[in-house]
Amino acid sequence: MTDIRARPLDAAAFAPFGQVIAAAGAPDVWINGGRCGRFHDLAPPDIVDGRAGISLFQTSLTALPYSFDMVERHPRGSQAFLPMSHDGFLVIVAPDTGGTPGQPLAFLTAPGQGVSIGRGVWHGVLTALTGSGLFAVVDRVGPGPNLEEFRLTGSYRVVR
Repeated sequence: MTDIRARPLDAAAFAPFGQVIAAAGAPDVWINGGRCGRFHDLAPPDIVDGRAGISLFQTSLTALPYSFDMVERHPRGSQAFLPMSHDGFLVIVAPDTGGTPGQPLAFLTAPGQGVSIGRGVWHGVLTALTGSGLFAVVDRVGPGPNLEEFRLTGSYRVVR
């Protein structure tokens, strides 16, 4: 088993895999009579042959260390994961190496952060560590397959 040390999520380290969604810095514009700051267009959906849909996912909680031996990707659309509670979660991604996943990386989000995983990016399953396990998910809705799973050679364990 190979250990992977989870590191705090930051936009620069996550950029090859997608975008961090967070209300950081000053809002782009103030609306609603100055009562609401809008952080605009943080992660535009990347959709092929379909449309963006909003779903709710309910996942069970898990704990670190966390073991896994499978990743997946979605060739026809990005996926944004937004926790419906103010809790962080675990994000596992892997670079593509000629059509198969390379060495996985693990990130721990901070409370208030979400992610948009890019179209075709290898990633682990939704992994809530605390909170309700309820997420709003923005991803592709449309005809045709949009899921490719890959069983890794050996297993990996994410540690703090």
